[in-house]
Amino acid sequence: MASRRTLKAAQAIREVVALSLLSGVKDPRVEGVTINSVEVAGDMRTAKVFFTVLGNDPAKEKLALKGLQSCAGFLQQRCAKRIETRYTPRLTFEVDEGVKNLARVSEILQQERLAREASQGEGGGQAQDLPEEPPEEPIPE
Repeated sequence: MASRRTLKAAQAIREVVALSLLSGVKDPRVEGVTINSVEVAGDMRTAKVFFTVLGNDPAKEKLALKGLQSCAGFLQQRCAKRIETRYTPRLTFEVDEGVKNLARVSEILQQERLAREASQGEGGGQAQDLPEEPPEEPIPE
C-alpha cells in the first residue's frame, strides 16, 4: 500500500504535468493528451505517468509518447519546484490501457444486452433465465 507521502506526491505531479501540458509545453505532439494517474515509487526516485490521447489512434499514442519523453526534463524541472524532496522523481510515460479496457468491456456488455433483448423478443416476451420470486407472506402481528 502506498504511503500518504507518495500519494500526495503523485497527486502533485499529476497536477503539475497536466497544467504544464496545457500552458507550458508547445510541442504539437502532445495536443489532446490527458493525464489520468501517476504512480510514485516508494523511494520517490521514479514516477510513472499514465496518459490517454483523444481518439483511439495507436499512431497518435506513439507520437504523444515520443513528445512526452522529449519534454520529460522540462516537466521534471516543474515538478522539482512544486514538491520539495531530496530527489526529484524521474518521469516515465505509459499509455493508460485501463481506459481502453473499460471501453471494450462496455462495448461487449452492450452487445450482450442487445442479444438478450433480441432473444426475449423471439421467445414471446417471457423472462427466461430468471427465477420466480416467492409471494410475499403477511407479517404476523
